[in-house]
Amino acid sequence: MPRLPGFPDRFRRSSPPLAAGAPGHPLPPPRRQPQRTGAPGPALHGAPGRPVAELGAERPAGRGIRAADPTWEAVAVAVVLAALGRIAEGPALWGSALLAGLALGLAALEVLGGGEEAAGELELGVPVEALLLPAVTGVAAVTALHIVPVGLLLVPGLVAVGALAAASLEIERRILARPSGPTAADRTALQSLVVLLAFVAFSGIAAAIPGALVEPLPGDVETAPPGLPLEGLALLAALDGLVAGLLGYRLDALRAPKARDALAAALSYAAVVAIAAAALRAMGLPRLLGPALLTLVLYLWSAYRGVPRTARRDVRWVWELLLLGGLGIVVVAWNLLAQG
Repeated sequence: MPRLPGFPDRFRRSSPPLAAGAPGHPLPPPRRQPQRTGAPGPALHGAPGRPVAELGAERPAGRGIRAADPTWEAVAVAVVLAALGRIAEGPALWGSALLAGLALGLAALEVLGGGEEAAGELELGVPVEALLLPAVTGVAAVTALHIVPVGLLLVPGLVAVGALAAASLEIERRILARPSGPTAADRTALQSLVVLLAFVAFSGIAAAIPGALVEPLPGDVETAPPGLPLEGLALLAALDGLVAGLLGYRLDALRAPKARDALAAALSYAAVVAIAAAALRAMGLPRLLGPALLTLVLYLWSAYRGVPRTARRDVRWVWELLLLGGLGIVVVAWNLLAQG
């Protein structure tokens, strides 16, 4: 898979010296005591059971006082950009979402590739797929915050944005730290976060496009819900497909050793979700039901692609997919009958 190099050292903060005298006059090194040839006497201890020499050799130079974890700086960037994007409308909103995605992607490159302990595969650079979850988190945070009304409810919304940003960085950092690859728990955590981000992003995109998020009509009104103009429908399908493609690339990168295979999988995710987004919006499903069913489509497609072809013939696996798909069809039919 393609990789990106980390930021050069000149862009990183240097650690402070361990000790210094007056400005420009560092403390001289301690004098060495001559070694005694006789029997060794009792060792001096700075702490119970620990000689003074061990205390001096415990910490390497430059790592006595470590700076704050850069993950929290990335979280702060995500929260600030989401708060600023909440007041944006129209083209400025999409510009803010794009800026947030790029900013969190670059922040992930610094967090994942800027550690002093980077070794092994990290010496080759940070995998491109490791930057996709933070980038999608930035886009989802800016758009989804428009669902929350202005007021005190924005506070828990911003807290949720910070939690999503921290979770995306922590999962990618944990996967990169595995010398033998991600474990089953890592895969489950990654897929769970992908499903959650998909729902947040789909909901935010629908809320950011005027008329894309259908509001239920009053009970005494029997007219059909208003349709979405062709331009808005095309934008909704394109943006939902783009998000699904990025998330699909990240999921398939765990299984596909080649970037070409992961890219083909991402295109299939984008096509399936874009078609489903247009179809679900044409049905006029109220509020967040459309994004929820669109997330179900993404999950079903990931489950289909994640199972080997030999296991796809298993009757139990087929019944599980049919049950989930049938549940989605029942929900759609129920709402269409309620509207009619």
